[in-house]
Amino acid sequence: MVFQQPRLSADPRLRLTGLIAEPLRATGRRAEVPDRVAELAATLGLTPDLLTRRPHEVSDGQLQRACLARALVLRPRRLICDETTAMLDASTSAALVAAVEDHRRTTGASLLAVGHDRTLLQRWCDRTVHWDGTGKDVSAR
Repeated sequence: MVFQQPRLSADPRLRLTGLIAEPLRATGRRAEVPDRVAELAATLGLTPDLLTRRPHEVSDGQLQRACLARALVLRPRRLICDETTAMLDASTSAALVAAVEDHRRTTGASLLAVGHDRTLLQRWCDRTVHWDGTGKDVSAR
């Protein structure tokens, strides 16, 4: 899962390396940490100096990149993105979108994306549903 607000989903005590590696450590796959973290960091544009910083020492975009890396570190078959690119600049949004698309292409993973950006949702998703607030599906593709 990748949340809209990375600061609320990141442990402020962890450095970005630890944040990304957390799922590997939790599942007993510590040996994979160095290679997998380096691979995802490179893919998402996180430089080695950024990986040594804590969440409060990086920008929202850099932290969201780390949170996406954390979500991808176990190569999930299902990915949930809740307004993942909200509040990010265009270049950071493009990098995150590309990383999700690459993950889906290489793994065949499914994606449930929640958002207001219809263009992005139509690009990412095979099917989109628009809700008008009344609980009725007013348009689907």
